[in-house]
Amino acid sequence: MFKVTDLCISYENQADVLHHLFLDFSDHRAIGVLGANGSGKSTLFAAIVGLLQPSQGEIIYDDKPLDYKKAALYQYRQEVGIVFQEPEHQIFYSIVEDDVAFALKNLGIEPAQIQKRMDEVFSLLKIEHLKKKPVQYLSYGQKKKVAIASVLMLKTKWLLLDEPTAGLDPAGRQQMIEIISLLIQQGTKIILSSHDMDLMYEVCEYLYVLDKGTIIKEGEADQVFMDENVLTTAGLEQPWLVKIHQQLGFPLVKNQQEFMQIKMRAR
Repeated sequence: MFKVTDLCISYENQADVLHHLFLDFSDHRAIGVLGANGSGKSTLFAAIVGLLQPSQGEIIYDDKPLDYKKAALYQYRQEVGIVFQEPEHQIFYSIVEDDVAFALKNLGIEPAQIQKRMDEVFSLLKIEHLKKKPVQYLSYGQKKKVAIASVLMLKTKWLLLDEPTAGLDPAGRQQMIEIISLLIQQGTKIILSSHDMDLMYEVCEYLYVLDKGTIIKEGEADQVFMDENVLTTAGLEQPWLVKIHQQLGFPLVKNQQEFMQIKMRAR
């Protein structure tokens, strides 16, 4: 069981910025949190990984409330990892392989095991050529992959991705979608936050819509994205494939590849 119950978060005794949130992640492989800037998505993610302690409510993991003692959080974050929107927030070493290996070295894992796991992660993300590179010479997209690699080294059961495609060019965005899809196929459960509605539609099974710190809708991805009124209220747009379905009557498909296949068959 992994869920958020009656969660309220406030900063320095001010009014709550998250209001009585209930989210259940237990039954889906890819869950999305939608919302405009200022809706509370990043605050929610910080609370889920224990960086913020709620003024009310709980994070429940493995049927137990989250323990905020240092040792307990350290153990928890080996199973629930986060990749922040800005990769610089979690890259600390000057050479890529040193940064990626840091967490396992800190856990006392044998060097041979660290190397084996690093080879697997670098191959998955297709960044073998970056292993010896200084971080300062990496592109923004490469830094995002290095940040993901450092979390994947822990083989977390859950991975939180905050705006994973922000700042990426089209090629980098497509690579990120492929990485996320592959991780899901391999059994990693993803909780995803993004302004990229097409990404969220393609990847996520279940969605929560946040507006001003309150959940205003939840449900299966296609049901949520069909509700244009709710999305407009939250300051969001429908994915282009959903718009085409509703406005032109095309079959509802998950991605551009499926859409092009239908077009080809229609010729």
